[in-house]
Amino acid sequence: MSLKEQIEEFGLDSSCYEKLERYKEILLDYNEKVNLTSITDSDEVNIKHFLDSLSLFKTNYLIGNKKIIDIGSGAGFPGMVIKIYNPDLKLSLVDSLNKRIKFLDKVKEELDLEGIENLHARAEELARNKDYRENFDIATSRAVANLATLCEYCLPFVKVGGYFIAMKGPGYKEELEEAKSAIEILGSSLKEVIEIKLPDDIEHYLLIIKKERTMSSKYPRTGGKPRSKPL
Repeated sequence: MSLKEQIEEFGLDSSCYEKLERYKEILLDYNEKVNLTSITDSDEVNIKHFLDSLSLFKTNYLIGNKKIIDIGSGAGFPGMVIKIYNPDLKLSLVDSLNKRIKFLDKVKEELDLEGIENLHARAEELARNKDYRENFDIATSRAVANLATLCEYCLPFVKVGGYFIAMKGPGYKEELEEAKSAIEILGSSLKEVIEIKLPDDIEHYLLIIKKERTMSSKYPRTGGKPRSKPL
């Protein structure tokens, strides 16, 4: 099945498929020189990277020109994919490895994407910059860390009334239980969990966490504490 057909069967608009095909070409070519992903089969890229990222449009949170930040974007998942699908999004992609940012810059240039910035930065440091702190409608993150740690990385970027959307696998319930304290301390609450079914019987879940109030300036903590000592 072609990528166009897969997107349509997934229930979404397939008009972005040509740019996604070009993105895949750039990714697989670049990946031969710089390790960006272990997924190199074309169909697996379609499902595990593209459809997985596009699942965010199974919600109503990404409609219009929302301002979004993707933490730990890696090779651009979900950030670059959601920008291709909805060009109106104002997007910041953040990664701590410069080799990934150079790749994202190449994709941005090759696909002629506007309204997107690729930032070589650590989330816990960038979140202390007033131009980024509590300045986004939505923060996203995929496959970066456990939920408690992710909340401390991502929620400082979200404005009050905005959302952090965490992309998680079938073990999300245990992570959610362990993250209850972090979510509360960081002025937020769980709004809903959305189940997503991908081809090949793959299930994942979107955890929608709403920012209810501004948080203490002491978060996020530095020195690796969000990972080593989650809230």
